[in-house]
Amino acid sequence: MDTLVGEMEVTMPQDELTAVMMRVRETEKRFGIGPVGTEGLYRAVVPAAGVAEDRGTAPTFEEFRQQLSATAGTDFGAHSPRWLSRFGDTTRLAERYREGRVLLAGDAVHIHPPMGGQGLSLGVQDAFNLGWKLAGAVAGWAPADLLDTYQAERHPVAADVLNNSRAQMQLVATEPGPQAVRRLFAELMDFEEVRRHLISKIMGIAIRYDFGDPHPLVGRRLRDIALKRGRLFDLQHTGRALLLDQTGRLSVAGWADRVDHVVDVSEELEVPAVLLRPDGHVAWVGEDQASLLDRLPRWFGAATS
Repeated sequence: MDTLVGEMEVTMPQDELTAVMMRVRETEKRFGIGPVGTEGLYRAVVPAAGVAEDRGTAPTFEEFRQQLSATAGTDFGAHSPRWLSRFGDTTRLAERYREGRVLLAGDAVHIHPPMGGQGLSLGVQDAFNLGWKLAGAVAGWAPADLLDTYQAERHPVAADVLNNSRAQMQLVATEPGPQAVRRLFAELMDFEEVRRHLISKIMGIAIRYDFGDPHPLVGRRLRDIALKRGRLFDLQHTGRALLLDQTGRLSVAGWADRVDHVVDVSEELEVPAVLLRPDGHVAWVGEDQASLLDRLPRWFGAATS
């Protein structure tokens, strides 16, 4: 299915427009219209009449107005369009993120419906995951298989986004079957655990890479905890790895050119120390120097003399 989206001015008074929109959305969840910040400018989303042969071709304004009228019974006095576009429900995922020296990221490896607004964060996370690994390969310190971890980590994340965005498209369909599923989901959303699970999935905060360590923090991205001398995220602007050491007894000697060592404490961190990759994901937790020395080469290569 195709959906039209665009920004334009309208003549219908705001109160009347809102009333019409709320009535239509009782049955058609792919419809919406509302102000976007600039006075007099509105963004509208409306189902298309059919699937375009070339989704890269923008709809005409007349086509847009016709669909507004067909869906809502009025075109809201729409005029002076600023931009018009369309999107579909095509869902595709590349089999490989890397082929030799060629690496793909973002929309080059995955396309999906924009439900939940997940595409931007998915692509940014791809780039961040790949960026520091490419930097390590260029600098010469990256382990031989570091670039291969890019696909191993990011492919399952994209597959999950494609799956839940496709499911959301079904939930806004008007056929009896999808509507029955929507009503069931509405019941399930009364449960706090269900809400938390779905919210964390759509926001991308539930991502945990499998690093082969059962500790619940390892593989997850550590949130911006408060430290005695500031906040965690302020320490990560360098784009380097970080050992946050609450013991003051650990060392990253041999990796100091790749890993920052910060001795500080936080009431929000219940482990003695964490080793964070440049993308913020926890690579190790503990307080044993030998254990740390075993993990550092896995992500940051051999120590320098």
